[in-house]
Amino acid sequence: MKAKTKTLAKQSRIYRKLHRFVAVPFVVFMFIMGATGLLLAWKDQLQFKPSTQKSIADNRDLISLDVIKNNAVAYIEKMNLSSEINRIDYRPNKGTAKVRFENHFTELQIDCYSGQIISEKQRTADIIEMIHDGSILDYLFKNQSKPVKLFYSSATSLALILLSFSGFWLWLKPRQIKKIKS
Repeated sequence: MKAKTKTLAKQSRIYRKLHRFVAVPFVVFMFIMGATGLLLAWKDQLQFKPSTQKSIADNRDLISLDVIKNNAVAYIEKMNLSSEINRIDYRPNKGTAKVRFENHFTELQIDCYSGQIISEKQRTADIIEMIHDGSILDYLFKNQSKPVKLFYSSATSLALILLSFSGFWLWLKPRQIKKIKS
């Protein structure tokens, strides 16, 4: 009985060292992932992404994507920002197209009937998401293959898995010792 409790106590000390060895260097990364994950879960309620504007059709025809693209590029160039488009989120049932850019976080919403800019806002949710997954550093250093994102996400995820595993054993071992002693 005494040998078994000694073995369990020794295992517990090993898991405690492992837990501390992993937790200390990764505490900042886990805090960042937790805080930004919480913000992303609440992004709609906190209005971190622009709400979609609606347009009224009034029996008009939809304009082409080329016109939407050209209007967005002309508007953003007047602001002296990069005009490289990341994507156009085309929503004909709402009568709007959201244009997002590659090198900044501006979102333009364009009326799909008139081609007018109906909204210009920053996409704060995209910044938070990039901080969350580590791709913000790849963005800042213009890394196309996203090595920082892959390392950050993989290392932090593996650390969380290891901490969950060692934390479970740190919870279980004292209970096993207590059960053997009683």
